[in-house]
Amino acid sequence: MTKLSIIIVNWNTKELLRQCLNSLVLSIKYHVLRAEIIVVDNGSTDGSVEMVKETIIHNTRQKGGQAPYNIHLIENQSNLGFAKGNNVGIREAQGQYIMLLNSDTIIREGAIQGLMEAIDRYDTRQMTAASPSLLLPDGKFQNDYYMKFPNLWQIFLYHNPVLRPLMMKIPLLSSLVVQRPSRDSFVVDQLPGTALMAARAVWDKVGRLDEDYKFFFEDVDWCWQAKRAGIKLIVVPEAEIIHLGGGSWKKRIKENSSDFYYQFFSSMLLFVRKNYPRSRAIIFKWSIILNFFLTSKPLLAWQFFKGNGRQKNYLIQ
Repeated sequence: MTKLSIIIVNWNTKELLRQCLNSLVLSIKYHVLRAEIIVVDNGSTDGSVEMVKETIIHNTRQKGGQAPYNIHLIENQSNLGFAKGNNVGIREAQGQYIMLLNSDTIIREGAIQGLMEAIDRYDTRQMTAASPSLLLPDGKFQNDYYMKFPNLWQIFLYHNPVLRPLMMKIPLLSSLVVQRPSRDSFVVDQLPGTALMAARAVWDKVGRLDEDYKFFFEDVDWCWQAKRAGIKLIVVPEAEIIHLGGGSWKKRIKENSSDFYYQFFSSMLLFVRKNYPRSRAIIFKWSIILNFFLTSKPLLAWQFFKGNGRQKNYLIQ
């Protein structure tokens, strides 16, 4: 029986994906964990598909087909986006646990096993989903990925490039925006889709990712629904994964930062419209527009106003 299904959605991150798969395979082999790795490729043109196929052939030959893991490849003909791509993988998953994992990650020894053990400990009392410590390559904790649910402090402090460095250094202010880390497992508002694991029963209860989100905030919405369903969301510090960051979208932000920021805040507003009272959605909309002016983006403010903050078709092509 398959113990764990790990789903990796890929779009043109061939070398990052290769590095991720290598680290993942080593971790699974070390713990002799019955697992499947499901790579969902969103129409890559950089040779990612060919690389995964070669990896599958190599691993099969090396272990004579008896490896404690299998690698499956799902080829989408176009970019379905993060939410829909993961949902394709979730539907195919056979594991007792299901984990979402970004291709721009490197798994440290014991991280996967540590997450599963933590979930088992907590699940004796309450259904749980868990994420590891996401670390920068230099070992620093990426607490930016453990945000509080969207609030105005985030808009005016965190998303202001001038104020953010100062705000993050002041514990009282940063605690309004992000979850402070702890040495022991700690509860958070939201877990990052970068690396998120839960038992199949949790996925069945909460459901899959909301495909209305074209890019960003699909994981935030899932965590909101999980909280409403009584699921506990925890970070397991001893489970460590290096997160290189922005494997697919770093190129896009260099090409067109305006579209990127529009998409980010339109996704935030969509989350607010779906989950907060209507009055708060109006406040958020105008706060986002004001922040565009405060951060010297008047054209973006006008586009956001004209489009009523609605999402564009921002599947990264």
